[in-house]
Amino acid sequence: MALPRTRITLEEFLSLSEGEPALEYHPDGRITQKVSPQPGHGRLQSKLAGWLNDFAEPRGLGPTFTETRFRFAGAAYVPDIAHYRWDRAVTPAGDIPSEFIIPPDIAVEIVSPGQTFAKLDEKCRWYVEHGVPVALLLRPTRETVRLYRPGQPAAELSGADSIERDDILPGFSLTVAELFAVLHPGR
Repeated sequence: MALPRTRITLEEFLSLSEGEPALEYHPDGRITQKVSPQPGHGRLQSKLAGWLNDFAEPRGLGPTFTETRFRFAGAAYVPDIAHYRWDRAVTPAGDIPSEFIIPPDIAVEIVSPGQTFAKLDEKCRWYVEHGVPVALLLRPTRETVRLYRPGQPAAELSGADSIERDDILPGFSLTVAELFAVLHPGR
């Protein structure tokens, strides 16, 4: 799909047919297309989403989604991973909604070849400035995770640093080294 050359409204964007990879609408009216995930990106995304779901759902802490659009604060983004607490993830009737119009509780972006750290850093900062309690930016080439929280400087995590999120996922713990070990199954 060819991207519009002029800036359009969010409503106009939402009426476009969806492309693959997904399109994202930025608050300034720009539209960008996500980069097709490479193998390492896909592995990290599927493993981390699986770990989050396997931990959170049985404990009634909420579902985790991959490549799922949410729109709020004048934007429509598709983070690589989004986690919602159950009380925010279902409709009053108890169903998963047809669209999310509230920010996730955790948003994860993964730097892939063809993406810049600076652009994803900007997006993660936007997330926490607009209601996402926790954003994580995974950098596979450096095997680091940048942690963003509202009103705090971003923290760089590596090695034995834990990615625990007791405020959202009490008891969940995963080190950065354990996360990136999935990229080295032969070691």
